[in-house]
Amino acid sequence: MSKNDNAVTQRLAIIEDMTIYNAAAQKQTLIEGLNACDELELDLSAVSEIDTAGFQLLVLVKREAARLNKRARIVAHSPAVREVVDFFNMAAHFGDPMLIPAQEAC
Repeated sequence: MSKNDNAVTQRLAIIEDMTIYNAAAQKQTLIEGLNACDELELDLSAVSEIDTAGFQLLVLVKREAARLNKRARIVAHSPAVREVVDFFNMAAHFGDPMLIPAQEAC
């Protein structure tokens, strides 16, 4: 069996704003989540505000996952997260599909 056959996946939902005010606690949560699994799925659909500190956390978790030969994926983006990722032109870097819910597309 390959490593992927027994991979442990954990889904982590961030419900607070990803701003400088929450960055330290969120960093700890993200690193602990990454350490506890082989693949971390981030649900950011409830994030209503994200600043550069929050964006740096996303870059950090992706970099740490690569360093540890693990995977970190953003599986749900809020409009605020999509806007920041687009602003920094980092969608290709993250490599996660950004799906727009039908009710937002109208």
